[in-house]
Amino acid sequence: MKAPVRMAVAAWAAASFAARAHGVHDDGAAPGWTFDGWVVGPLLVGLAWYAVGYLRLRQRSTVAAAHHASAGWFIAGWLVLAAALVTPLHEAGERSFAAHMVEHELLMLVAAPLLVLSRPIGIALWAFPQGARRALAAFGRGIGTPWRALTAPATATLLQAAALWLWHAPRLFDLALANPGWHIVQHLSFLLSALLFWWAVLRGHEQRVGVAVGCLFFTATVSGALGALMAFSSSPWYAGYASSGLDAFGLTPAEDQQLAGLLMWIPGGLVHAFAGLALFARRLGREGGRLDAFD
Repeated sequence: MKAPVRMAVAAWAAASFAARAHGVHDDGAAPGWTFDGWVVGPLLVGLAWYAVGYLRLRQRSTVAAAHHASAGWFIAGWLVLAAALVTPLHEAGERSFAAHMVEHELLMLVAAPLLVLSRPIGIALWAFPQGARRALAAFGRGIGTPWRALTAPATATLLQAAALWLWHAPRLFDLALANPGWHIVQHLSFLLSALLFWWAVLRGHEQRVGVAVGCLFFTATVSGALGALMAFSSSPWYAGYASSGLDAFGLTPAEDQQLAGLLMWIPGGLVHAFAGLALFARRLGREGGRLDAFD
């Protein structure tokens, strides 16, 4: 549990720093916490749901260590979600595109893979009575075919790439900035598409590791290209940020956008590249172990 918790704490610290660095208002007041019921409510319900399921399963299971690891990944992912959506980073993102980009990167590159690694569905089902668990399990088996289609590596990769590029189109991004409802839809699109993507590449069949690695490097290229376009643009793309003037560091809207592009381009590309290398190394390690068994 220690490793995921350290990752969550680091992400929380990064979120707080970004909020302080980029989100100070013109009147000098720091951005505040966001306690929107449409955000805080699902976060608390999800945490309570998982906790009840975990405690019930722990009472009945003899394999406690495996459940501890799952709980550690889930708590880390939940903390990163809270850091992105509730801390002052969220309010700072309404003024600074760079802070907004940090928020999106936390959702898609940190929270999503942590939640996928936790495999929360099986544990969360234990929060229900036995009859409801069986009914939900039967429902899950019934939607197995569309789920497998959505989590096929190529499909999940294209869905995430489409969400990323479409929502960064100026018209849609300005719509999300101006309308809280569309802002929630934007974040849900990013999170859900990222969950599908990371499930496809991290939980896919071992025989498809090569495909998963290819999808990771493709995603690094696609997101990096979008980030590079922002970083090299000399004029701001989004009217919502262009009209807000200067941020705390005295950056112009164009410079703020260039910083956001660099955040998408370099850290985002590195996360996907490192994940691809890690999967490839794990595959080589397993093949080496099988070969050693025949020596």
